[in-house]
Amino acid sequence: MHAFLVTLLVIVSIGIIVVVLLQSGRSAGLSGAITGGAEQLFGKQKARGIDAVLHRITIVLAVLFFVLTMAVTYFQL
Repeated sequence: MHAFLVTLLVIVSIGIIVVVLLQSGRSAGLSGAITGGAEQLFGKQKARGIDAVLHRITIVLAVLFFVLTMAVTYFQL
């Protein structure tokens, strides 16, 4: 059981890394540096498209990571 949980934990960890790296940054490149004020003004709109999906996947993977970490600790004893 412990080996299965550790393997699943490694897969979820790699998934979190990939999903976080796929997300776009707050200020993407040079255009973010030039239009910083406008970005803050208009950036309050809700995220649409793939960014919203990646955000939700990140939350789910983070919760799963936490639960698996606790389970690995419990079954280690």
